[in-house]
Formats: sequence, structure tokens, C-alpha cells
Amino acid sequence: MAFWNKNVPSSSSSSNYFPILGLLSLLLLHPTTTTTSSSSFANAIRVVAIQKPTSDDIPSFREAPAFRNGNACSSRDIDKIQIVMPVDANYIRGTMAAVLSILQHSTCPENTSFHFLSIHLEPEIISLINSTFPYLSYKIYHFHPNRVRGKISKSIRQALDQPLNYARIYLSDILPKDVHRVIYLDSDIIVVDDIAKLWGVDLGDKVLAAPEYCHANFTNYFTDTFWSDVNLAKTFEGRRPCYFNTGVMVMDLDEWRKGGYTQKVEEWMLIQKQRRIYHLGSLPPILLVFAGNIKAVDHRWNQHGLGGDNFEGKCRGLHPGPISLLHWSGKGKPWLRLDARKPCTIDYLWAPYDLYRSTRVALEE
Repeated sequence: MAFWNKNVPSSSSSSNYFPILGLLSLLLLHPTTTTTSSSSFANAIRVVAIQKPTSDDIPSFREAPAFRNGNACSSRDIDKIQIVMPVDANYIRGTMAAVLSILQHSTCPENTSFHFLSIHLEPEIISLINSTFPYLSYKIYHFHPNRVRGKISKSIRQALDQPLNYARIYLSDILPKDVHRVIYLDSDIIVVDDIAKLWGVDLGDKVLAAPEYCHANFTNYFTDTFWSDVNLAKTFEGRRPCYFNTGVMVMDLDEWRKGGYTQKVEEWMLIQKQRRIYHLGSLPPILLVFAGNIKAVDHRWNQHGLGGDNFEGKCRGLHPGPISLLHWSGKGKPWLRLDARKPCTIDYLWAPYDLYRSTRVALEE
């Protein structure tokens, strides 16, 4: 259910941020190794296990420039690009950078609508989005953690166990029925190409589209318990299962609803609770349902793994090939490494989109 809906047309000129092509060239050649109205929502059941963020946890941001549509852009609602992203106090700095990068590189930025998912419907976060992006068309939805209570299993990294990490499984229930198709994006990405290119992918008869990685050792994503069980191992019979990262997906929500895929993913989550068939969070149950049965898109749309592994988050370089989206999946997040003055070279590609300003600077202004 939407808590906040904002849709105000842009009227001022766009302005450019730091150029990225020079930095991309450097990294490719020398990779590192090491609508303003509110609607009411149902009274939520209090969940004491999840700590409510305080205003001190929410940073302050500079106002982003307004980006306007070109003359060739359509004004029809049917041509709107629908983007879904999670937002919370811990990752909002990444979300704001991601939104800026999407708008800056869009040919028709005013045709982009955002749907934010949040566990805590904080007035401070809503105010922050409004002040940072005064012209942004967006809605924010409450994802109640009770949806996944008793269904989440402990994984190898605590951040993967957070309820909001599972919200992507419930988009067909959370979003209005008139939202038929979305691009789901994690908060630790930046887009350096026109998002309309990804939106335009032909799904055919598939429910999901994402970059596929068929060279990856797929068996590593599941435990020996899974592979040693004849019935479980038969899950992938008749399809060639390939890894895909669920942080960047084009999703047909109508087909998701028709196929009852939320329930299918949940069934695997319940088996995991009983038998421990994988180690990661929300990724493996989605792979169990969809791997080998998605529309593959160009790898340029998810240069993932830039945050390193899930244990240490060591620096990594770029994969060979063209780039449209950079994704700091893994433990290392660029804003944390930059603040600690221990950045990886790749983090300097994220920095130009960082709208963060310290509390001290904000007070002085």
C-alpha cells in the first residue's frame, strides 16, 4: 500500500555531473586486483525485533539538478518506465546516488517513475527524498517484515538476512495491479546509460530478464544436502540453469501473479528452514524457480561483484566489455570505503553521484 505519492513535472534545466568516461577508460585499462499526496495505510503490527532508525541515522543530501525530457519524449503514462528500489537509513546514500545516475543518463528522465520499498515509513526519509529530488515522480510502499517472519534463514552475511532484502519476491502483491512491468534495482548500483534500453527488452514468454552467467559454477550456490537428494537435484532437469544476480531484473508482474511465483519461491524458503539447502539469502530460492528460464540480456547491464566477496569485501576490478550499470554487490559498499578513506579504485566511479553532505556542512548552510 502506498504511503506517499509524488508526481510533479520538472521545469528547470539539467546540469551535468563529473564525466565518467575517462575514469571508466582508466579502470578498464588498469583494473584493480586487490505526485504530492498521501494515502493512509493499515495499522502495522509492532515488530520489536527490528530497530527503528533515529533521525541521527539519516544523512543529509544536496539537492539534485532537475533533468528534463527531450522534445522527442512521449508524455503518455503508458510509456512510463517503472523502477523499484528498496530504501532504508543504512542504504539511502546508495539509493540517492542510484536515482541521480538514472535521471542524469536518461533521454526522457521525466518518464521515469520510482517505487520505493521501506520497512520504516519515516517522515524524515520522505522529506529527504522530496528535498533531494523536488521534481521526482515516486511512490513509497510499506513492506511489513511479518511477510517473511519465520521464513528467513540465517545466511553467510547478516545484511542478506534483512526482511527488506526479500521484498523483491512480493512486488506483485505490494505494487498496484496497474503496474504491469518493472525494473528492480538494488541500492548499490549506478547507471551510466539510458535505462530505457533495459526497459525495452523483449521478455517474450519469460517472467524475468537479467544478465545470465553460464560460466559460473552453479553447484556452489547450493549445499551438498541439496545435490545429494535425488528429488531436490531433479529440480533443474529439462533446463540449463545459469547464475543471474537478482539485484538487476526486468519483471513482468502480470505473469508473476498468474504463475503464483511468490508462493513457489516461498516453498523453497520453507525447505531451506528445514534442511539448509543453500547459504545465501533471497537469491538461491529465486534461482531454484527461475534459473535456466529467464530472458538473458547483455552483461553490460550488471557489472556486479564490485563490492567484493561476502566475507571481506576486497577490491575488484571491472569485467571486460562495455558497461551500462555498475553494481557493488558483496560486502564492500563504496560510500563506506570512501568514508573510511580506504577506497578501491572502482569506488571513484560511484563518487561523482554521491549527494551526501555532512551534518556539519548542512548546519553551516
